[in-house]
Amino acid sequence: MTTNPSTDSQGDRKPTLRDIAEQAGVSVPTVSKVVKGRKDVSAATRARIQELLTEHGYRSPLSSADAGAIELHFDSLTNTNVLRILEGVIAGGEAAGLDVVVKITPRDFGGRRWVDIVTEAHHSGLILVTSRLDEKNQDEFSRAGVPLVVIDPANTPKRPLPSVGANNFNGGYLATRHLIDLGHTNIAIVQGISSECANARLAGYHSALQSAGIAPNPEYLVNGGFQYAKGREAAQQLLSLPTPPTAIFATNDLEALGVLDAARGMGVGIPRDLSVVGFDDAVQATSASPRLTTVKQPFLEIGSTAVQMLAQLLEGQTLATHRLELATELVVRDSTGPVPV
Repeated sequence: MTTNPSTDSQGDRKPTLRDIAEQAGVSVPTVSKVVKGRKDVSAATRARIQELLTEHGYRSPLSSADAGAIELHFDSLTNTNVLRILEGVIAGGEAAGLDVVVKITPRDFGGRRWVDIVTEAHHSGLILVTSRLDEKNQDEFSRAGVPLVVIDPANTPKRPLPSVGANNFNGGYLATRHLIDLGHTNIAIVQGISSECANARLAGYHSALQSAGIAPNPEYLVNGGFQYAKGREAAQQLLSLPTPPTAIFATNDLEALGVLDAARGMGVGIPRDLSVVGFDDAVQATSASPRLTTVKQPFLEIGSTAVQMLAQLLEGQTLATHRLELATELVVRDSTGPVPV
């Protein structure tokens, strides 16, 4: 006798794709393909799944003309990291049996108009890659009623809005600890834009200094705005100090590349006179001269994890947590070395 998931020990909960998949003895993506009407499922398996769908009165949130399609939305394409996020989302979509539509809508539209444009296609769900999501935007997305996952917003959503990103605190700690282990004590930081992710990297920097008994020097904290040009300006300021730092932690790779450029222009050898660590492991990190030591963000995994979270929402499941932070790791290359003697 088949157990109806909507009336069993789970109470009156509506059946999900996972419930149907377990009873049919197939994967969730296979059930999703049948719901979407795709043809790449055997006739026997399709019939068994459709029978279960009918038996349990399954009503899919993927029932529109865009059934099974999710939308990946960028508000800009200002760096190469988004390409790896895109790759991760596409891979995650394939694994979940979901098609991915990619769009770019600049924040220039502003406010509710931007939210309306992002949600107007009425796809089954939305993955949003954006620099900032204020509380008003969050309210507007909630009212739009579209299942939504946000990737690595600069400011952590105040509402219980599903989001996924990297562990920025640990990344800042790893970068600074690496420099300390090389013998550096005069360690500066080029800070990013005012945001929670930048603040977390700064907190990791301070934590590493504190654990080593190193007092932070206020002169060694300079803003670089996550930009190449500002990173170069920040390095010029730091290297002109009476006691310049022997190491700089730049809170993204664009800033770090600016630091390398400034050092070359001032005749400062890397890593002979100055060690530099970035953050992101962008594609430019391996082509920089010297190759850049950096903290790697798991962009591929962030993209695929966002799809997994969205697929759970589409199946009517409750997420175990609304915020996931994936591990960062230090990638040591040629831009760091022992403290000069």
